[in-house]
Amino acid sequence: MTDNAKTPSAWPYWLSITFVPLVALALARGGWWIALVPVYGWVLMPVLDMLLGRNLKNPDPETPDADLFWFRLLTWIWFPIEFVLVFGSLWVISPGGYTTGETLALMFAIGVTTGTIGIVYAHELFHKPGRIERNLGDLLMAMVLYGHFRTEHLLVHHPYVGTGRDTVTARYNEGFLRFFPRVLWQGPRSAWSAEAAMLARRGLPAWHWRNPVWKYLGLEAVFLALAHAIGGWTAVGLFAFQALVAVWQLELTNYVEHYGLTRKYLGENRYEPVRPHHSWDSAQAVSGLLLINLQRHADHHLHPQRRFPLLQLHDETAVPRLPTGYPPMTALAMVPPLWRRMFNPRVRAWRKQHYPEITDWSAYKTLSHPLPR
Repeated sequence: MTDNAKTPSAWPYWLSITFVPLVALALARGGWWIALVPVYGWVLMPVLDMLLGRNLKNPDPETPDADLFWFRLLTWIWFPIEFVLVFGSLWVISPGGYTTGETLALMFAIGVTTGTIGIVYAHELFHKPGRIERNLGDLLMAMVLYGHFRTEHLLVHHPYVGTGRDTVTARYNEGFLRFFPRVLWQGPRSAWSAEAAMLARRGLPAWHWRNPVWKYLGLEAVFLALAHAIGGWTAVGLFAFQALVAVWQLELTNYVEHYGLTRKYLGENRYEPVRPHHSWDSAQAVSGLLLINLQRHADHHLHPQRRFPLLQLHDETAVPRLPTGYPPMTALAMVPPLWRRMFNPRVRAWRKQHYPEITDWSAYKTLSHPLPR
């Protein structure tokens, strides 16, 4: 890892825009051309990671926002691009002309795009204090029918990561096939509870109009209505299908980011503060560009409002590091026995390194000390 005070160039991060012509080509040609989208994101990016290696440079974290305009612009323009991609695709598909298999494959490809790019950009946007950026983040999450994720992420995940209160901290030995339905069920309830608690502190009921859950649901209803106007209930189903694909990718990423990394329990419903070693990091260069440095996850948890080009990479002797970028790791997570074979020994080694004083981890098997809501 090296320090580099110079701000990196913004243009390599615009790699994500290349998904747009790929989706257009898939729509125009159909057939096996549709496979270009997932192959591009899930196969070509890891191959380039292997060829180009890791990016170990750390830019100056004090770089002012004025010097980051082109980075910020990239995240600002993605919502209108995604809007056209999703609803333009429904418009093209709805009259027919594609086989059922091609139709589902096209919406799967759209879901790969809204998940790989849209949700990652939404995450960057709703972490920022400006109302415009947060609204753009909400719009992007509504495009995948997962608006509650903003509340769950900001009010629950960040303060309670590595504890039983956090829905998306994957428990040690918990396979993704069990993790995913648990998160789908618990996440909305957890977000509602978090917002209800916020309102209660202001003397307001949970059903008050200031609860942002109503905004999330309203935006989702608008997009579903637009899908219906384009192609009836079939288009609504296809829209929901791409949303499920996108959310599946999001929760695969959540699963990988903190698997088994539990904060030390101090007793009386208290845990130690969040530290860098409570996240899995990755230094792969190309997937870092595609995912706008989401893989520098430890620093993100230390500095949640830090813009993506300024996120720091921590020394791998202090922070657990993934052997590859996120795409191969999320693929491995889909095969729980292989995942456990690779990562359970790593978690046990992590425990010995950071918490040698804890000899009995049975209480941490399911993170059985949830904090108060």
